[in-house]
Amino acid sequence: MQPVRVERGNSPVILAFPHVGTDLPIEVADRLNEEGRLLRDTDWHIHRLYDGLLPGVTTVTATQSRYVIDLNRDPSGVSLYPGQTTTGLIPLTTFDNVPIWREGREPADQDKDHWLNTVHRPYHDALSAEIARVRAIHGAAILYDCHSIRSHIPWLFDGRLPDFNIGTDGGATCAPELEAETLRICQASADHSTVLNGRFRGGWTTRHYGHPETGVHAIQMELAQISHLAGEEPPFELHPARSTRMREILADILNALAGLVPRLIRP
Repeated sequence: MQPVRVERGNSPVILAFPHVGTDLPIEVADRLNEEGRLLRDTDWHIHRLYDGLLPGVTTVTATQSRYVIDLNRDPSGVSLYPGQTTTGLIPLTTFDNVPIWREGREPADQDKDHWLNTVHRPYHDALSAEIARVRAIHGAAILYDCHSIRSHIPWLFDGRLPDFNIGTDGGATCAPELEAETLRICQASADHSTVLNGRFRGGWTTRHYGHPETGVHAIQMELAQISHLAGEEPPFELHPARSTRMREILADILNALAGLVPRLIRP
């Protein structure tokens, strides 16, 4: 199976889904332990949550599990959050620091090189091509990187994660009006909590592509899974009422961002 699926549209917004994939090559599946095969850290149903919210949107969707290789990590292996706990380019553990590989079958350097070439690079080649195409149409492109994570993970952060975690690397990856409008819409929801550039400031994708001076703006949205799932343990199903409410808010965000693009074009 191809490592990435692209659906092209003519909107100025591109949705990226690096962590929704659940496919496992046989040479990976055979080496994962029981915990690893649960794929616990998948961004469950995020692509469904965003489906149909913005007419003409382009989507770039990974098919392989993040346990094969993490598409939101620097290919050099440099940590996104120096001094903080996090998983690596090829995760060895879950976000709870529980091993996911069978003893003695952990990934080696040749595995990293192979999956960089066959999964990580093709995904980012496709994403780069879509950014260039959309920017050529509109004069600017907005990359909206779609993520989710469990709301309680003591190994990564204290307490309960806010529902909306907006990441712009301190405002470096997008125009101020895009950041402000996203924050405004999230904060307008009285039944949800929001943080800007908190524990999740934007991963490698957001930081790598988001250069407003070139006409490419990037925002990472990390959603606490309890905001739209029935539970954060298997079977990780969508909650009908929660997900419906989240879709309303996310639709407002995406449509507002698309509407701001004309203001981003420099004469």
